[in-house]
This record gives sequence, structure tokens and C-alpha cells, in this order.
Amino acid sequence: MTIKPLPDARSDIAPISSSEEPLKRDLIAGLEKGLLVIEAFDQERSRLTISEVAQRAGLTRAAARRYLITLTHLGYVRHEQKVFSLTPKVLRLGQSYLHSARLPRIVQPLLYRLAYSLEEAASAGVLDHDELVCVAAVSAGRLVSATLQPGTRVPAFCTANGRVLLASLPQAQIESFLERLQLEPITAHTIVNKERLLLEITRTRAQGYAVVDQELELGLRTIAVPLKNFRGETVAAVNVSVHAARMAVEDIVERCLPALLKAQVELTALL
Repeated sequence: MTIKPLPDARSDIAPISSSEEPLKRDLIAGLEKGLLVIEAFDQERSRLTISEVAQRAGLTRAAARRYLITLTHLGYVRHEQKVFSLTPKVLRLGQSYLHSARLPRIVQPLLYRLAYSLEEAASAGVLDHDELVCVAAVSAGRLVSATLQPGTRVPAFCTANGRVLLASLPQAQIESFLERLQLEPITAHTIVNKERLLLEITRTRAQGYAVVDQELELGLRTIAVPLKNFRGETVAAVNVSVHAARMAVEDIVERCLPALLKAQVELTALL
């Protein structure tokens, strides 16, 4: 008599692939909507009513109310009269990434060396949809901008790190990005013409670095290079930021690019 092996209880669990769209039955809608409620709060709207959360998260008022009550119970949201706001506990979500992800831990020590060798601020960032997210930063005593700190999100199109990362994308993705992009003049220097922006992205790809002069913030000049892993894939970008009063835009390449390229080479060996 042949004895058949017992079926593996885990055999019906399909492996997770980041390159494929998951099946609808594998998604937890409640978790997705709860995160949308948290994302409804931002710098412009830090205090919201139930109706405002419902509108910004695409939920019914009744559903938004339940999610807000749950998040309040868990300590992620506070309730004052008819207005809700996030609590510091939400920072645990971002800290979980910063403490567990390999990239920030590898980049941070070299950022210290880069920043203090130039006596300028340095940061590293990654793309998240159409935004640049800072994952590591060192000020080196230079308080150039409030945007240069871990967790900060800024538009990718008007930052040096963002343009380096956009330049690494396939051409079809760049064109799709430009199609959905709503260009707004953040400063008087911001590029708001899509043809010119495409030219800047193309130039960045050709020369291997990007220089952005006060397009995100007046007085802020940055130069960035891509960070690639051993397979040649761009996984992040690193930049040096200077105040316009201390360094002319014509000098930033000569003074900062060699140190950035050195850090680039060192980090490629580690990524």
C-alpha cells in the first residue's frame, strides 16, 4: 500500500510578487481605507471634520466616522469637539521603515562624511509616485531648508533628487508622469513648461547629475546624483544643498560634484 503524503497546509498560499497586480480577494479593503484616512491629513489640512475626511478619502460619511473612531481608539487620531487630527503615534509608521529598511542605514554614515567634508547639507531620497521622499539627511550645521529631513515629501519635478530619479525611469513612464503632472510655480524659478522640464530630465540622464536652482524654495540650490545597486538599477538619489548666498550656481558643480561622485561609487558597492 502506498502512503500519500499529507498536503502542506501552506501549499495554497501563492507567493507575493511585487511586479504583478494582486488579486482582489487578497486585498484587505478595510486596511486600505484606514490608511487613506490617515493620508487625508497633511500640512495644509491638519484638522479635519468627519465630512472633510470622507471627501478627501473617497468614503461615505458613515464609513469615515467608523475609521476615525477606530483610529482614535488605537491612539493614532485625537478628537476635539467635531474636529480630528493625527497624534505623534503616527510617526511610528514612518519610523518602522527608517529603522528596518536597509537603504537609510547604509546611506546615513556616508551622508555624514559627505556633508561634513563639504560643510553643506546632504540628503538621500526615493520616489513615491510623483513625490520625492527624504529617507536620510545630515545638516552639518547648515540649516538650509526644513524639507531636508527624513520623512519629508516634496514634488519630484522641481528637485534635484527628483529629477535624477525621474531620469532613471523608462521613457514611457516619464511621458506618463508629464501627462498627469499639474505644473505650478512654487517659486519664480520653478519650471512650469512641460517641454522644458522634459529637456531638463533628458539632460540629467545624459550628464549623470541634476542641478536645481531655487525651484522648490528661494535660496535653496541643490545638486544630485543617482545611487545604483550592483545590478545598475537606480534605487535612490543623493544630493548636496547649499544656500544661494554662499555659493553661485556656476560653482556648485565644480565644488560639490566630485564629492558626490565619490560617495556614489562607495554606495554602489554596498547596495
